[in-house]
Amino acid sequence: MQDPDFEPPINPLPPIVTLVFLAIASVEAGLSLGEAGIFGGPGAVGWRLGLIRDYGFSGQIFDWMLANGQWPFWEVIRAFTYPFIHLGFTHALFAMVLLLALGKLVAEAMGPVVFGVIFVVSGVLGAVLYAALLNDPSWLVGAYPNVYGLIGGYSFVMWRQLAGTGAQQYRAFSLIAFLMGIQLIWGIFFEVGTQWVAELIGFFVGFGLCFLFAPGEWARVRDSLRRR
Repeated sequence: MQDPDFEPPINPLPPIVTLVFLAIASVEAGLSLGEAGIFGGPGAVGWRLGLIRDYGFSGQIFDWMLANGQWPFWEVIRAFTYPFIHLGFTHALFAMVLLLALGKLVAEAMGPVVFGVIFVVSGVLGAVLYAALLNDPSWLVGAYPNVYGLIGGYSFVMWRQLAGTGAQQYRAFSLIAFLMGIQLIWGIFFEVGTQWVAELIGFFVGFGLCFLFAPGEWARVRDSLRRR
């Protein structure tokens, strides 16, 4: 018989967060083990570059599709697959840590469906708008635009909570301000590329989606319109 007062040492994750985490972790595990020579033979060294070429997001390919009005499935699908491929173990590790922390909060606060919508749409629009705004030939890979969308969801939750307590709502954006500040400082000393644009877009997309999908938001908007 289970003790009703028992609390597990690690809070269980929502299943959808666990599923996304395992998808990213399994891809990275296979690539890292192959690069370490544990399995796959000599050819495993090139697996990562092959996946980036086949499933990473290319702004140049997107520009070609837009200019020609042609949308081949295996090119369109890149906007959905690039978050599961990373440049290396450390690149993937930070994305997975943020996914677990922020994904748990967003999924528990808003539900698994909203989590899924924010994760997918933030990644897709982050990539598409990144390609539309910039002309960067670099491949876009990694779950960071998606994770920044979850940061947008987290910021929305904090924003609503602070509004309910009468506290200053700008504090809800302290996490994104901190991360963008780190990006700025890092960029002074190293070449960081332009992926931060896709990440920032992902944040705004995630935050904006909460107005449409967060529980109770439509009722809140309806009540606000009636009061006017």
